[in-house]
Amino acid sequence: MATFPSYTSDASKMNRPHSPADFDIDPTPDGAIHSSLQEIAQLLRVPFPAQTENDCVFQRRRIKSGHALFVAGQRFESVFLVRSGFLKTVMVDEAGNEQVLCFPMKADLLGLDGIYRDHYVSQTVALSDCEVITIPFEVLAGLGNKSPELKYAIYRFMSRELGREHAVLSLLGTLGAEARVARFLVMLSERFASLGFSPNRFNLRMTRQEIGSYLGLTLETVSRAFSGLHAAGLIKVEQKSIEINSLGKLRTIERLPGPAAARQSTRANLH
Repeated sequence: MATFPSYTSDASKMNRPHSPADFDIDPTPDGAIHSSLQEIAQLLRVPFPAQTENDCVFQRRRIKSGHALFVAGQRFESVFLVRSGFLKTVMVDEAGNEQVLCFPMKADLLGLDGIYRDHYVSQTVALSDCEVITIPFEVLAGLGNKSPELKYAIYRFMSRELGREHAVLSLLGTLGAEARVARFLVMLSERFASLGFSPNRFNLRMTRQEIGSYLGLTLETVSRAFSGLHAAGLIKVEQKSIEINSLGKLRTIERLPGPAAARQSTRANLH
């Protein structure tokens, strides 16, 4: 299986945009199935545009874990609606340092950062096998003109992403390591709940290092934070499996008590 390639700091490549040839991008498979406008409306949770005929078909694209959906510098032509799976969107600087911007999942719309400059400024990589719906931007714009509900859904998505960005910036500016990880788990819990999954038990598709990049923490600090939350009885951690014992405490915790206090309060935190 191909993996997301490493970045080079070769001076010959430092000052140019990344091109698709620099990355391992899944081609669209032969015999690809398609999605209808009605399915897109369902994923975006908007009423199906009554005045629009359901004759539009959109190509689905399967992305294997570790492969890129699009890369920075690639020409912007389409946006992508996640149908299943988990991904990460990142920025990579000239030295090859990766900054995780978000972790898209089902019903998220990707690629909108390409509108302004006519090329994508970030890149999105699958963290699990994924399926996305490719929506040419010109088609999306035309449908938006015909359907106020669809146009509103796009605006609502943009607003939601801005809200998430502001929430993360607030975490970085005001909270310690344990509290950042705790709020991150709360955000994931809420997203899983909105998709109809359990808010208390889920698997982390991202690595501890990727979580650290997202939260502005080192790998070691993230690992200590998970261990601390586990020892305090707020969560149960088994490799990538997370079980939340006290969602309310994760929402409000500022810092963890010392080891002795944590051991004494473990039972209380479980109730």
